[in-house]
Order: sequence, then C-alpha cells, then structure tokens
Amino acid sequence: MAAAEGEVRRDMWGQEYRTSSADCAAALDAYYAAFLSFGRGRVAAVLRAAAADPTCALAAAHAAHAVAPRDPAGAAAFLAAAKDNLGKATEYERAVFGTLSALMGEGWDQEVAIERHFELLKQFPRDILSLKRAQLICFYLGKPDLSLKFVQQVLPENQDQNFIYGMLAFPLLELGRMDEAEIAARKGLAINKNDFWSQHNLCHVFQQECRFKEATEFMESCSPSWEACTSFLLTHNWWHVAVCYLEAESPLCKVLEIYDHNIMKELEKSDCEAAEVYLNALGLLLRLYIRGHIDSAKERLTALLDALKNESIWHAEWLLDLLILWALASMSELKSAHNMLESLKSRVRSMDRNRQQVMQKAIKLAEAAYEYGKGDHMKVFDTLGPDFDALGYKVGTGTFLLL
Repeated sequence: MAAAEGEVRRDMWGQEYRTSSADCAAALDAYYAAFLSFGRGRVAAVLRAAAADPTCALAAAHAAHAVAPRDPAGAAAFLAAAKDNLGKATEYERAVFGTLSALMGEGWDQEVAIERHFELLKQFPRDILSLKRAQLICFYLGKPDLSLKFVQQVLPENQDQNFIYGMLAFPLLELGRMDEAEIAARKGLAINKNDFWSQHNLCHVFQQECRFKEATEFMESCSPSWEACTSFLLTHNWWHVAVCYLEAESPLCKVLEIYDHNIMKELEKSDCEAAEVYLNALGLLLRLYIRGHIDSAKERLTALLDALKNESIWHAEWLLDLLILWALASMSELKSAHNMLESLKSRVRSMDRNRQQVMQKAIKLAEAAYEYGKGDHMKVFDTLGPDFDALGYKVGTGTFLLL
C-alpha cells in the first residue's frame, strides 16, 4: 500500500479507516471515549487527530462536527479537507462523511441526517459513536420513540458494550417506561460503575418516582467520578441532587451548599465551559424562586448579572436563553432582557419558513419567561393560553433545545 494513502486501521469497534499516523489513531480513540462518556477535552482530542494527519478523512469530518457550533468557518474548512480525501477513504469513512455533512453548513437537513444515520448503523452496527450522535438529534427534535428505535436496531450487536445501556435507558425515561429504564441503567452500571450517563438516568428514575433519599445517596456516592465529566454533566448531576433535596423538603442549606460549592465552583476550573455551568445554576435558582426562596435566589442572581448580560454566552442553548431572560427580568435588568428577547426573535426570522413555524412555540415561551421575570403573571397566562402543556414544548432547532 502506498505510504501516501495511509495505513488501514480499525477503531475500537472494528470499523476501518485510513491514516498514516499512530498519533491520529490514538487521538481519535480518545475523542470517541470522551464523546461517549461526556468527558472533558473531546474537542481538543479530535483537533489533535486532525492535526496529526491532515489527510485522514475521518478525523477531519469529526473535527468539522466538533467545532461547527462555535466556528462555522473552521468547520467548513475541515469538511472540505475530509471531502478532498474521500478518494482514498474507506467505505466507513465515506458513510460518516455523508452523515455529518447533513448536520453542517449548506447541507444541513435533520431529516436527511436521520435517514443517513439509520443507513450507517445498518451497515456498521458497532458504531456507537454514531448511535450517540443520532440520539442527540432525536433529543433536539423531541422524538424519544425514534431514539429508542435507533438503539434497539443495534443492541443485538452490542450486548456487551460499555455505554450502550445508558443509551437505551434515556429514551425509555423520556417515554415514561421507568421500570425498563431502571433495568437498563443498572445493566450499564454493572458493565461500568462510572458510566456517567447510566448514573444520570438511574437518578431520573429515582427522582420521577419520588425516591429522593435513594437518589441523593446514590448520586453522592458516584460524585467523586464526576470530575472527569464535562462542565454540563458535572453541574447537571449536582443539579439533580439539589432538586431531590428540595423536593424532599430537606433543609434549604443543603440545596444552597450544592449550588455554592458543587455547581459554582466549576467556574474556577481553567477548562470549564461557563455557559454549561450557568444553565444548571439558573435552573436551580428558578426552582428556588418558584418555591418561595426568593431572597436566596436573588442574592445569587446578583452575583451572576454581569456574566448574564455578556452576549457572548447568549444563544448557546435555547433553555439557557429562557433562563437568562427570566433572570434578567426578575432582577429588573429590563433593557438587557428586552435586547435578548429581540435577538431571539431576529434569529427565528432568519430561519426558513418551516423552521420559523416550529419555533413559534419557542418565541411564546421566551415572551412568557420575560413576563414572568417582570412579575406580570396575567400576561404570562395571556401569552401561553389556557391549553398550555409544558410537555408539548420541546422544540428542536438542530443546534438548540427548548424545554
């Protein structure tokens, strides 16, 4: 085989791809592991892979997808590099490229992406990285039934695999099938006790069934392992613990201690993702506010105001935008809150007609969050209407999630 074409290697699940660089192969494995475990440093890992072998189509395609949310131009460059090297790529690499191309830039089309993920996983059922990505698309679209179909399609080929049962548990949770979700999560933990997604999903079962003592004891026993998690999952898992204490009517100091020492301390880390921390911090403060702990919530909101008015963290997630709208309005930062609301409306107006129609619910919720923060509850009711159903307000936009 010509050296210029690179060596055909197999990834951790046996799929073939081509690279001349052992460093590229090692970095891709690190990226896979971090992606599946919600581990820190996954973007850095895939960028190392692409740098180690610029001719590796697989590394370039994954790098494009990894940087796309924050660097569209960089993503386009990586995608072009992957395309340039498809001539010598393996069948698996070409399938991954086609699938990822439907999630970025001018080729963006979620329905096409779903179809291509189904086809890819029929041909390469051991590719649980693509399974995870497919489930994320389903999550953003609010289609847990489709997410379950994806994992059931490949489960026979992956009975012994790390991570697979956490991926099975989550859509079962979304569909309200709690007994099955608990069984799946426990299977995942039997394979790997530090499977963070299975930990999270088992906590969901406990929380849904009001087994709050089990939830807090279980999650706190798992918490030492969370230091390896992304800022989102680390603070989100602590959010669950705090909410369980709150729902169990534990002393307020338990909830505030988690906010102060387990959620906000994440901001002190050099590799923290601040927007992910604010998402869970604000979610907890809103819970406190609604439960009547207004002074405690506002005291902590005051410390966040400068960060929340910084537009660099706006539009990372629709849910975060909703929470920021509420926070700014509730603290009488009405100019900033109004600017954010108008910015959201502008983003929706820039979408194609079909997406604009879907996102009308999102805009209604944004307006309601703004009015709720201002304290105008009647206007909230008028905005949402008497038939409002929160479970029906899960709106996918391809990049954001609105809950």
